[in-house]
Amino acid sequence: MPKETILVVDDERLVRWSLQQKLEQWGYHVTLAEDGATALARIQLDNPDLVTLDVKLPDMTGIELLSELRARHIQIPVIVITAFGIVDDAVRSLKLGAYDFIEKPINFERLENAVRNALETRRLRTEVARTYEIQRSAFSVDRIIGLSEHIREVRELIKKVAGSEASTILIQGESGTGKDLVAHAIHYESSRRDRPFFAINCAAIPENLMESELFGHEKGAFTDARTQKKGMFEIADGGTLFLDEISEMTLGMQAKLLRVLEGQSFRRVGGVKNITVDVRVIVASNRNLEEEVRASKFRQDLYFRLSIIPVYLRPLREHKEDIPPLLEHFIRHYNEKFRKNIQGLTREAEELMMNYEWPGNIRELKNAIERVMILADGNRISAKYLPIRISEGGVMPVPIAEGHANGEIRLPSGGMSLHGVEKELIRQALDQARGNKTDAARLLHITRDTLRYKVKKYNLE
Repeated sequence: MPKETILVVDDERLVRWSLQQKLEQWGYHVTLAEDGATALARIQLDNPDLVTLDVKLPDMTGIELLSELRARHIQIPVIVITAFGIVDDAVRSLKLGAYDFIEKPINFERLENAVRNALETRRLRTEVARTYEIQRSAFSVDRIIGLSEHIREVRELIKKVAGSEASTILIQGESGTGKDLVAHAIHYESSRRDRPFFAINCAAIPENLMESELFGHEKGAFTDARTQKKGMFEIADGGTLFLDEISEMTLGMQAKLLRVLEGQSFRRVGGVKNITVDVRVIVASNRNLEEEVRASKFRQDLYFRLSIIPVYLRPLREHKEDIPPLLEHFIRHYNEKFRKNIQGLTREAEELMMNYEWPGNIRELKNAIERVMILADGNRISAKYLPIRISEGGVMPVPIAEGHANGEIRLPSGGMSLHGVEKELIRQALDQARGNKTDAARLLHITRDTLRYKVKKYNLE
């Protein structure tokens, strides 16, 4: 591991020499500068890990040099060295972001501790920044893979929503369609990207703990409340809170959530003080919340509050043109993970992938590729490595029009396009359901939103 570099800036030759000897003794590489101009040039050239800076320099003060560094957005940790008793210099340097200050004559034990702590803080900040960039890249809107019109519309909507001041966003779609990825993308594309992002699965938290988890509690609020606890709303202040499976939240908790969303304030369980926060709330559900409202399983007022900006993710079977780029993406990902060099699928395997209905959506596709990447030999994935449900051509049940005793859909003698078949089945379902879209969607084994989309697509209004 290369030595960390420290730039010593001081106009006194003896002081520079003394600091150099000590710092090198402690295992650091040292460079020197006798004035502000030389120091700026050294910083630009060497990019040191830390600077020790004397306040008194021949061409400018150390405070002026520190101010210039901050104006140039150079975030190198700086330890200011000042004459004994000059408190104003110390205060001003700390306000400008200096890590620490040390008075002359220099206490080398204190200096060693300050240098070590400053460099450790820098390493931690660098690691945090690196982790953040990895996360931002992982959840970038560009990671929403697909070439279909639907995916392009989703990406554009994410960008618009992220740049807005909307406080609530509703994401709906079947399990495995990528709701979590969309929520993260909205956060990392927004001005809140440097603030916290927290996710809660509402189905995984017991009802009696949900209020405390969201809003926190005071010490003694209930039997096990031995200490004060901040809730997720408080922790996520300034950032984003993602509530997945929102439909699993009880009606009572829904009412409390609505009050918080309306007023952006709450009280901890057992508390008397209102806590105000600035949190963007993104919720997701694999159920149709409109149907849940009609069934009295979800509050209508909360639904209206959440659905200011709705994002609907269609199931993969409705945009199969996105399967090839998804396959390419996942193969590339698992090639890196498993250190393989698989180039793609055989034609037979790809056709089976395209014909399968993917009830588990993109998550199922990803899991299937992980499986075959582990098992496959050679540079192509053949059909024999696919899960049985895919290799045997499994499909989801298709509603059959009444009147066919043998359970078959008969092809007209003149032929008919697949789009034509779909249109006819939708028309028959609407007729059978007497125009009720909810019942028609149930007959077709699709969501009401999907049906509405297809009704509009085929001009069946």
